[in-house]
Amino acid sequence: MTTGDLHTLTGAYAVGAIAEPEAGEFRRHLSECEACAQEVRELQETAARLALAVAEVPPAAMRERVMAALPGVRQLPPDVPAPRVAEVPLAAPRRRGWRQRMPALAAAACLVAAVVATGLAVDARQDADAQRGRTARAEQQAAELSVLTAAPDATFHSGVLTGGGTATLVASKRLEQAAVLYHGLPALPGGRVYELWYSRGGGMVRAGLVEPGRTAGAEVLDGAPADADGVGITAEPRGGSRAPTSPPLALLPL
Repeated sequence: MTTGDLHTLTGAYAVGAIAEPEAGEFRRHLSECEACAQEVRELQETAARLALAVAEVPPAAMRERVMAALPGVRQLPPDVPAPRVAEVPLAAPRRRGWRQRMPALAAAACLVAAVVATGLAVDARQDADAQRGRTARAEQQAAELSVLTAAPDATFHSGVLTGGGTATLVASKRLEQAAVLYHGLPALPGGRVYELWYSRGGGMVRAGLVEPGRTAGAEVLDGAPADADGVGITAEPRGGSRAPTSPPLALLPL
């Protein structure tokens, strides 16, 4: 096997696709060729990282997205440190032509495609985890609302919001819990959100946020309604406020 042939085997060697005795001959070549040694190290590191994603389940459209991204992916040349002044190379390695580099480039392209697929799979898993979290929270709230509305001492007070929409406050002192059921809430400008407050002794205590973009639904309030005389609803900047920044759109008695 010629030195030119050995230069083309970095990709195959990195993924364990060379059998003996060729593998032994290539290992001896690596001890003399820093360019190939560096390229093998980079490809092996990439392959090792891919092992972490073996259990990921990719979304159905992943293959199309990966294949569409491949034409824009370009393999970087190996980062070879400059030789020390005292070292005098016996002979410069021959420059590899395009045809000779094809096997290595093909292997590298496969590794790059797998890396892209891994990133997409992680994104999909994170999206799925977030969706499961939202579903679990909705189920928990539905169960709490069912118990709350069936409580023997449950009270119901409804009102109309300034600007549109209606809200009903359900509360039970025995369960130490309250919730607001809302319907027809208009979208707020500038990313503002609806925020809920307990009214206590002339002050307002934060009790939760209505999920942005929702026009109808229910929100179980944070904290117990004890000593509160009502629940207010205001429009606040994105993320809510520590104290109301505007008069209540509605104030429902307890």
